[in-house]
Amino acid sequence: MNFDYTDDQKALKDEARRFLLAASPLSVARGVLEHPAAGYDAALWARIGEQGWCGAAIPESYGGLGLGYVELCALAEELGRALAPIPFASSIYLFAEALLLAGSEAQKSALLPLVASGELIGTLAVSEGPGALTTERIAAQVTGGLLSGVKLPVADGMAASKAVVLAQGEAGLGLYLADLRGPGVTREAVSTLDPTRGMARVSFDGAPAEPLGTPGEGLALLARIHERGAILLAFEQLGGADRCLEMARDYALERYAFGRPIGSYQAIKHKLADVFVKNEVARANAYYGAWALSTDAPELPLAAAAARVAGCAAYWMASKEMIQTYGGIGVTWEADCHFFFRRARHLGLVIGAPRDWKRRLADRLEERVEAEQAA
Repeated sequence: MNFDYTDDQKALKDEARRFLLAASPLSVARGVLEHPAAGYDAALWARIGEQGWCGAAIPESYGGLGLGYVELCALAEELGRALAPIPFASSIYLFAEALLLAGSEAQKSALLPLVASGELIGTLAVSEGPGALTTERIAAQVTGGLLSGVKLPVADGMAASKAVVLAQGEAGLGLYLADLRGPGVTREAVSTLDPTRGMARVSFDGAPAEPLGTPGEGLALLARIHERGAILLAFEQLGGADRCLEMARDYALERYAFGRPIGSYQAIKHKLADVFVKNEVARANAYYGAWALSTDAPELPLAAAAARVAGCAAYWMASKEMIQTYGGIGVTWEADCHFFFRRARHLGLVIGAPRDWKRRLADRLEERVEAEQAA
């Protein structure tokens, strides 16, 4: 079985890299970091929409390109490598997937074409503060089609115009579509470690909301959305981790200490070798996840958890070791190391902490062992 990209997918990936090298140098992320009000770069987002990337995996019948999930994974890897400060993950990996999985024909026909063109920015509004996501911790509720409650933090919550919200309904926890620019909604920017991916506190006070999917099955549907998002985020993390390794390697070759490049010292060699191994483990799991996602394989829950755990570990380690390789200058704003360090932390928490995904992975592995023993 070949898990590598096809020639056409490699060509798409190469073209995406060339585009992002020109359109999204790290100076773009630095500009958002220094002026974080919007939480993203609107000009870059518009250009991404013009490229059609938002609709890569959205069917043509809903205004997308219908390329497929592997192509979307390739784009995600390059966006992570470029550290693009745009709400791509919230809109495409999560909001669009929620619509594709559970939206009615009317909801999909009305919203997916706008998502595919980049006109509509969407997000998930799930958490209500720190801690594990359980039924008891969700206080937001929908009564008579009106939503009340507070969601915090909401990724790209200041930029989004629509949200899929987890709330209590008459049948139990469910997902609901809400207009963040409509009545009964107030938003407030929240300061986080990575201002290039804005977060918000979103308050609902009698805001109109319509059900998404079957009432009372919110947690089960959310788990499926997160599984798909985990694989796509794993490619963003892989792209970022690869860029960290390359930057650390290049600096180690040009930085001299005691008359020789610091890359010639074993302490640096071993550090970079460890990062390389972590990245390759993440790559293998991400590719496995892409196959499972593109084929809707029964292994998808297991593949998603493995890709998520490996992606978080690789990006976190690569960003830390890059700072260490840069030494003293690595902890200053003169170097670009901090952008990747911050993004690694953000992506590691946006759909649940790694410890939660490790539990999921352990559960899926136990289920597979039990199934094999029963057979």
